[in-house]
This record gives sequence, C-alpha cells and structure tokens, in this order.
Amino acid sequence: MRTAYQYKLRPNKEQLATIEMWLELLRRQYNYRLGERFSWWEENRCPVNACPLVMPIPQLRDNPDYYSQKRDLVNTKDKFPEYKLIHSQVLQDCIKRVKLAFDRWFKADKSGHKLGKPRFKGKGRYRSFTYPQIKLDCIEENHINLPKIGKVKLIQHRPIPEGFIIKTVTISRKADGYYVTLSLEDKSVPALTFNVEPTLKNTLGIDMGLKEFLVTSEGESVPIPQYYRKSQKRLKTLQKRLSRKKKGSKRRLKAVKAVAKQHKKVADKRKDFHFKTANELLSKADVIAHVDAERRAGGKLKH
Repeated sequence: MRTAYQYKLRPNKEQLATIEMWLELLRRQYNYRLGERFSWWEENRCPVNACPLVMPIPQLRDNPDYYSQKRDLVNTKDKFPEYKLIHSQVLQDCIKRVKLAFDRWFKADKSGHKLGKPRFKGKGRYRSFTYPQIKLDCIEENHINLPKIGKVKLIQHRPIPEGFIIKTVTISRKADGYYVTLSLEDKSVPALTFNVEPTLKNTLGIDMGLKEFLVTSEGESVPIPQYYRKSQKRLKTLQKRLSRKKKGSKRRLKAVKAVAKQHKKVADKRKDFHFKTANELLSKADVIAHVDAERRAGGKLKH
C-alpha cells in the first residue's frame, strides 16, 4: 500500500536560503534541458523524404533523451560549480521531470488525451524538488534530516503509521511557507481493492449539479459552500492594495503574498469540504454511482 503524509516545515534562515537557491538553480536547469529537447525537435521533427524544398541542414547530433541529459550533468557541474551544492539525485529528478513533461506532450494517457506543449518556468514558478531516496531514520523527533540541507524542524501533527517506510521526500513551496511530503509504503498491507456486487441496498447514486453540489438517490442534497464567493470581499481589498504598489518593490511582493495566502485559504477549505463529503457518502453505502457527464441525456451511471 502507498500513501502520502504532508507536514509544515520551519527552516531557519540559512536552510531557507539554501532551499530557495536550489529551486532557482533547478529552474534554470529545467529550462535549459527543455530547450535542448525543443531545439532538436524543431530541426528533426520531419523525416528526410517529407522535408520542404528550402530548409537549413540541421547539425548532426543525437536526440537528447533522459539518459544523455543525465550524463551531461557532469559537464554542467564543471562549468557551473554552484550545481555541486545540490544533491545529485535531486538534480537527476529535475531531468526526469523534463522527460515526463515532454513525453506527455506526445503520448496520450489512458483516456486518450494529450497534454499541451511544455512551457518554460518563469522566476518563482519552479516550486518543488524531490529526493528519490532517503534514509529510513531521517525523521528524529520533530526534525527531518535532509541531505545537504541539514536537520529541518517540522510540525508533525500526526505520527507515521507503524510498518510504513519512507520512499521519497518532496519539498514544496506554497503561499504560507514550505512543506514536506513523505511518500510512504508498506508492502505487507494489500492495496485497497474491493469486489462488491452492487445491489439496491448497498448502492448510492449521486448527481453533481449547478444549484446544488450534489443530490443523492435518496433525495438528500449537499449545498455548494461558495467559499470563493464569501472571500471575494477580502480578495477585492487585497487586490486593490496590490494594484497601488510599485512594480519590483518589496511592498508589492508582500501584497502578492497576501493575495496568494487568501487564495490558499479558499483552496484548503474546498479540499477539506471534498474529503468530508466523500467520507460521509462512503459511510452510507459500499458502492457509489454517479451520472456520466458525457451521457447525462441517457441517464447512464458509472461506479
């Protein structure tokens, strides 16, 4: 079984500067590797027998893939010594993100949908990095030992379940600070798979609406909480303050953070509402069936 726990971090000034430096260097590396792939694709995206009559001959070179770009990190560290400060596996994970972003552009997912063309990360848009491997005893009381960063204080609001081991660690930046996400695994616990035969007694149907959040087959309705509408007055005030600030100033940056924090509050309320609503529905029935939006006219259900 695989699950994830997220905790709030309380880094000191030195650790905070290190994390921010890592994010900026990783952003530059991400953009550089993505640019390498775009450059090769623009020059070699059509076969020789289908090229236009007038076309510059591209430089002969291999397709930059995950393995070649990962090997080239040695040259990056030689030219830019500051990259030696970043943990090697964290730097390799950045190359993996480029690969996944590029692959999702060409390959369709299980539903047959393709994602758009990957974009370069602007300043402040690279918000997380991952340790693919970490020591099992990295958490000591209320601190987590991050390689090349040190022991960072965290708010462990709930203990890690017994038997679960830490597989990966992700440090992410949000509007109100930094968080650590622990990916946990316990192979002795089977995956949650249920083979329940749907019947009239153990099945509950739901229909998502516009006037109501959802309506169940038993006639119960869950109203839309309207968290965003309720916070619009506060957001309007914060946006006015932001519009008066001079671009590039520290006060504008402070106002931007205030707006971001307010949006995060709305997002957290929505997430909490969704989890509680789902838990309440699952406590009432073993099988939940919902109306397929694409086949709403036919009244067909999915469960």
